[in-house]
Amino acid sequence: MRRIILQEFVSIDGMVAGPNGSVDFIPGSTQGDSNFGREQVALMDTVDTLVLGRVTYEMFAGFWPNVDDGAEKAFADRFNAVPKVVFSTTLTRAPWGRWGEGRIVTGHVVEEVDRLRRHPGKHLLISGSISIAQALMAEGMVDEYRLVRCPVVLGSGRPLFRAGGESVPMKLLGAHTLDRGAVSSIYAPRGAGGA
Repeated sequence: MRRIILQEFVSIDGMVAGPNGSVDFIPGSTQGDSNFGREQVALMDTVDTLVLGRVTYEMFAGFWPNVDDGAEKAFADRFNAVPKVVFSTTLTRAPWGRWGEGRIVTGHVVEEVDRLRRHPGKHLLISGSISIAQALMAEGMVDEYRLVRCPVVLGSGRPLFRAGGESVPMKLLGAHTLDRGAVSSIYAPRGAGGA
């Protein structure tokens, strides 16, 4: 069965978005970091499906298809080429620049992702898309957590982990400091899919 990888950028106080949904803290923590860039390219080589919610899709589709040169091009080329599944009840299309359109899914997130992971192929990546991430986390479906802890305290915003959720013991698979002070960590739940 394919693995479900969740990548989130979080503040020191555990927020994935600041007030009014702002994610402005993310570029300042990772932009221009060549080690992180290589790590992201390597990650994209392990996945063949990108799962997104509408808000994250719109943000990504407005940026990544327009990266034609520079330090982010190697990642952008891989990210743009990977097929996308976009969960939305309002979109009818999910264009992605000159690359293939994403496939719109209006059904239940957990059921569709479970169906996807049973098909042969590389891993599935959820990037951002916090509602999808939280739905999958609640069902214990995330096999690998890639958390980039950004050196900022937001004070308020949207937390990655919901209050009142169940305890999930994790095993650290790897961690390293990035050039701009962020820490990239990889965790797996202990037990069935973890260690």
